[in-house]
Amino acid sequence: MRIPPVSTLTLVFATFCASTAFGQVTRWKQEARDVTITRDDWGIPHIHGKTDADAVFGLLYAQAEDDFNRVEMNYINAMGRLAEVEGEGAVIRDLRMKLFIDPDSMKAKYAASPAWLKQLMDAYADGLNYYLYTHPRTVPRLIKHFEPWMALTFSEGSIGGDIEHVSLRQLAAFYGSDSVPRLPSVSLEPTGSNGIAIGPSLTASHHAMLLINPHTSFYFRAEVQATSDEGLNAYGAVTWGQFFVYQGFNSRVGWMHTSSGVNDISDYAETIVKNGRSLGYRYGGQVRPLVTSTIVVPYKTANGMSARRFTVYRTIHGPIVMAADGKWVSVRLMQEPVKALTQSYSRTKATNYKTFRETMELHTNSSNNTIFADADGDIAYFHGNFIPKRDDRFDWTKPVDGSDPATDWKGLLSIDETPLLLNPADGWLYNSNNWPWSAAGPNSPKREDFPRYVETGTGETARGLHAIRVLEHARNFTLDSLMTEAYDSYLPAFQIMIPSLIKAWDDAPAGDETKTKVAEQIALLRTWDYRWSETSVPTALAIFWAEQLGRGSGEPNVDYFRRLADETSGAEKLRALAAASDYLAGAFGSWKTPWGQINRFQRLTPQIVQQYDDTKPSLPVGFTASQWGSLAAFGAREYPGTKKRYGSIGNSFVAVVEFGDSVRAMAVTAGGESGDPASPHFDDQAQRYSTGSLRDVYFYPNQLKGHIEREYHPGELSAEPTRTRESTR
Repeated sequence: MRIPPVSTLTLVFATFCASTAFGQVTRWKQEARDVTITRDDWGIPHIHGKTDADAVFGLLYAQAEDDFNRVEMNYINAMGRLAEVEGEGAVIRDLRMKLFIDPDSMKAKYAASPAWLKQLMDAYADGLNYYLYTHPRTVPRLIKHFEPWMALTFSEGSIGGDIEHVSLRQLAAFYGSDSVPRLPSVSLEPTGSNGIAIGPSLTASHHAMLLINPHTSFYFRAEVQATSDEGLNAYGAVTWGQFFVYQGFNSRVGWMHTSSGVNDISDYAETIVKNGRSLGYRYGGQVRPLVTSTIVVPYKTANGMSARRFTVYRTIHGPIVMAADGKWVSVRLMQEPVKALTQSYSRTKATNYKTFRETMELHTNSSNNTIFADADGDIAYFHGNFIPKRDDRFDWTKPVDGSDPATDWKGLLSIDETPLLLNPADGWLYNSNNWPWSAAGPNSPKREDFPRYVETGTGETARGLHAIRVLEHARNFTLDSLMTEAYDSYLPAFQIMIPSLIKAWDDAPAGDETKTKVAEQIALLRTWDYRWSETSVPTALAIFWAEQLGRGSGEPNVDYFRRLADETSGAEKLRALAAASDYLAGAFGSWKTPWGQINRFQRLTPQIVQQYDDTKPSLPVGFTASQWGSLAAFGAREYPGTKKRYGSIGNSFVAVVEFGDSVRAMAVTAGGESGDPASPHFDDQAQRYSTGSLRDVYFYPNQLKGHIEREYHPGELSAEPTRTRESTR
């Protein structure tokens, strides 16, 4: 056979590539014609497609318009490729992802997926690729072409996935790497969320209501609406790069996920046996060979690309991730990406409690509780959707003996075997990342009815006490009053702690120097109502005092605050108040500084890790960290070069929803919809966000009338919005 000359081969290859590219572009343009994106006057995209796949195409295109950087970075991280753009310091983070996410496995799972799900994954990739095709000035950091299987690497929308259970530092120590990532310091703000469902008996309209209040790092999700002629009509918060509304509602049902204290991951202490050059591990009466493989982690250097090679080990339980007490420790966690993606999408099309519960039967919304409400008036609480069934004799908060088959998982707990509530008698239920034993007051599930591992979290939170206080006497809820209660200013942590401080001052001898120094502060705190506000001096004083008193002393739950009150001496309490006062005076000129002058919202850059600057405009925020029991959460701290505190975590998307013959909702998003500082929607919601003033949601087409900024098909050139934005001043 005659081999064509190189120039001929090159021409044939180029013609083939051009033909393939032309075919892709033709397909993308056809898909785009079947999609309409309507931007309302807050920049929020309302996407409509003929089919669900068309809506997914438009949804990903719109997300890329708003913040392609965050979309791409989520997949760079999910696929374990962060070091390729950030350098050697991210190698161990990538190794952790690659222990669980294998591209060849994901490609096989994609190929075996049901046709309808493959169509959605195809549309996901097409929407992002068409955006890149029509926006040549957008230069990806790494992913120049998205593949459908990539959707399976990021199939569950929580801010911290199960994989993050694996300690990076311990992983680096085990696999002999000096490349331990330098993680930014964080405040004590607990991650998590609030969800509240109100039954018809407690609402003025006799319809069920839902509070959707995820607490995440800011700008982690976008606000969207996706609809199709095939019945999709979902509104809410979508994690950048995903094609399903993670926390939100449709015309019939609403769902809110909160981080659970369930123990859904198992660590196994493996007994390693060396036999010559080979390694094994004990399991039952056998010694089984350790499975070994090589993982290559490329990373960027100043001179190009390099790579680290790791020989990694696995047992029947999962990968080895650390060593402890002379044992190698493996980890087992949920790895069902196809089921997870199926559940994440299909719940957005549920129409009542029965169909929503059917999606929960897939058991892949791991580590999350779910608060539910619907147009039929049903409200429900589901606890920890993925809970392995295990022998309750063992302490599953620690590594268990991997050589003992009794520690194996024995399937999963059914929904009925886990804490579950449906229409509790008092007409309300909630979760604030606390245990489920107070989820509906006296109608809550009982701890003694369940295995210990269904709840191993922090116990009762101060937010839990606050939610119960708000709900147990409330009647005739409206959307406005539910919004008001979501920003109720009570701080129960200080009702626990401040009386002990007052007593310490009262008990101190008259000549005590510290007592004299803080007399005016005590007089102010003595009359404080334990409520935050922008103008409150006691709020600032109490927070700085509690931080001084409790430096590094434990988990910020109710028991923690009681220990601070009971187990610190009177002298310690007074010295902490004096130190807090000195700090406030040094930083702000007086200890009498109102909280809003210290606690600020600021959005300056499109960067994922924000920068803050005391000399630049910012807004005062009255609500504070959820650790003190604030339902509206604003985790703020000082940054290099700042004296003021800037929020970076807490309330990110807030919505109140009322169901019935039609759905009505109000919402606000941290900052704004767009990640582009040049866009009017970069911070046009900042003022509303900082004051808890929710805006009307345009759910139906007739509600959009008069509020349409742009309407277009993906790929069309259109004028940018010119509405003057509210700045963070």
